[in-house]
Amino acid sequence: MKAIVQDTYGPPSVLRLEETDRPAPGPGEVLIRVQAAGVDQGVWHLMAGMPYALRAMGFGLRAPKARIRGMDLAGRVEAVGADVTRFRPGDEVYGSCDGSFAEYACAKEDALAPKPRNVGFEQAAAVPVSACTALKALRDVGRVKAGQSVLVLGASGGVGTYAVQLAKAFGAAHVTGVCSAAKADLVRSIGADEVLDYAQRDPADGSRRYDLVLDIAGNRPVSRLRRALTPRGTLVIVGGEGGGRWLGGNERQLGALLLSPFVGHRLRTVAAMEHHHSDLQVLTGLIEAGSVTPVVDRSYPLAEVPDAIRYLREGHVRGKIVIRL
Repeated sequence: MKAIVQDTYGPPSVLRLEETDRPAPGPGEVLIRVQAAGVDQGVWHLMAGMPYALRAMGFGLRAPKARIRGMDLAGRVEAVGADVTRFRPGDEVYGSCDGSFAEYACAKEDALAPKPRNVGFEQAAAVPVSACTALKALRDVGRVKAGQSVLVLGASGGVGTYAVQLAKAFGAAHVTGVCSAAKADLVRSIGADEVLDYAQRDPADGSRRYDLVLDIAGNRPVSRLRRALTPRGTLVIVGGEGGGRWLGGNERQLGALLLSPFVGHRLRTVAAMEHHHSDLQVLTGLIEAGSVTPVVDRSYPLAEVPDAIRYLREGHVRGKIVIRL
């Protein structure tokens, strides 16, 4: 099969299209003929091996343990391993795995769900990692409640576009999205009640207070973000960019967790990760009901994955990028 592989950490130029062996599903695994795969910041981090703490977490100290990149996918079941009971060949599925930038990929059965019937493979591939991260941040960590006010910093990106829609779906009374002026129309179109241009106004200047603040891949100090919270409000830091080579901006997360027990605010963090099929099933229901719509900026063929990652890092993406196969 054709796949995008890498043997060393580095910039997008370390990725190359190569013929490699098709994987075989083990117990509890499903072999998928990939139709589309999502691109997010996590792909870049694993490609670059940055921050260095990531390498120490088991992804490979000197070189990546997994040669094939990619996490999100949507496709058709080709074969199933022993003990798989929920899927059979021909089923259309979506979910997450290691190595989705390939014609075939193996995923754990528990990381997959039936593809929503009302979207295509490219839209479905834009869902798993980003939407599940937004779901966890809002529902599980942020504990969003009907009638609350929610501020989403980074509302036009992969996680942010889902966070805005999910907040409304869960009954938030007022959702404010923060993004650049060029992306304001997009954020309004997906349900934000108000959109702020971060270049014109500081959303954490203390003039407005919110029950829940989601800071997605931001770099504002926790002390400043707390100014935007009601007295018992919750701050959820979702990922992080910038910072040093060792922690890559995750210092804020550590500081927030250490500070939380001593202040009235709930300060929490969320990291993107693989998710259980039950989360995908919740999202499937919302997508099929029309409450959530995946936002796809553009798609690239498999051979152009390096270009897709370069575009992602330029910061112009509206929603998600996908790879089509």
